[in-house]
Amino acid sequence: MATIQDKARALIASKMKLDEKEITPEKHLFNDLGADSLDFVELSMMLEREFNVKFSEDEMANAKTVGDLYELIEKYTKKS
Repeated sequence: MATIQDKARALIASKMKLDEKEITPEKHLFNDLGADSLDFVELSMMLEREFNVKFSEDEMANAKTVGDLYELIEKYTKKS
């Protein structure tokens, strides 16, 4: 069974057109993975849909790394 991180990593890799091996928790979404603001908004919407969660704007503004996204998703999926 795929974990939250597995599913999120696959979505990030797909959106950013990268190999999943390149998506690690310490990678910075903008500096390392090349995301721009539109990529980031689209990615957050994809993650919200996939995991049936809703992130606040403040939380998303503070998410800088792949690991930050993992933590956010886990926070909201544990509430459900």
